[in-house]
Amino acid sequence: MANKGNILVVEDDLSLGFLLMELLESEGYSVKLARNGQTGLEQFKKQAFDLCILDVMLGDTDGFQVAKQIRLENTTIPFLFLTARVLKEDRLKGYALGAEDYITKPFEEEELLCKIAVILRRNQHQIVEEPPAQFSIGDYYFDYTKQELVYQNQIERITEKENEVLRLLCLHQNNILRRDDAVERIYGEKDYFLGRSFDVFISRLRKMLRNDPRISIENVFKVGFILKIKE
Repeated sequence: MANKGNILVVEDDLSLGFLLMELLESEGYSVKLARNGQTGLEQFKKQAFDLCILDVMLGDTDGFQVAKQIRLENTTIPFLFLTARVLKEDRLKGYALGAEDYITKPFEEEELLCKIAVILRRNQHQIVEEPPAQFSIGDYYFDYTKQELVYQNQIERITEKENEVLRLLCLHQNNILRRDDAVERIYGEKDYFLGRSFDVFISRLRKMLRNDPRISIENVFKVGFILKIKE
């Protein structure tokens, strides 16, 4: 049977996890099972998946936090939540994170399979290219995957947060990068003090890019920043 898609299942109930794996594999899917959030994230970084199925209540964290981290790695991967709870607040929180759907435990196998098929079919028609990971910034070269900023063959290793901020600036070059949107993207929430921390990273990046006077990171009062490169 041809592989119909790669699915990551993060479920701390091993009995249910193995049941899901057996069910999905019998339908032609390739499945990786992780019993906690940390293992799930590690597995996600090792392999390309077409769908993630996340249990809301996990031993070391919750499915919402795992979803936030997954979104930082891949902005287009679809996911759905498994939950024993039916709280409206949980559903709204999940949908706000971009969840495709919820499956309530105990679930009907046919319903789960139907929803997975619909999600994967829809996603195949909506596939967009991942944002670039390498950028030319004036006389600088920035490699997001290696966390490297290169100037005249001198390599500077930047921190994880500086790496994320610089990539967002590059993706929005000559356009406003809204502070609130960037903070939520990087930290998973909007917060005044996190916004101040974000400003610190902007200051650091300005210093790193100071060798090319054509480059500027302009402040847009109370809104955000613009990365500009003069011709």
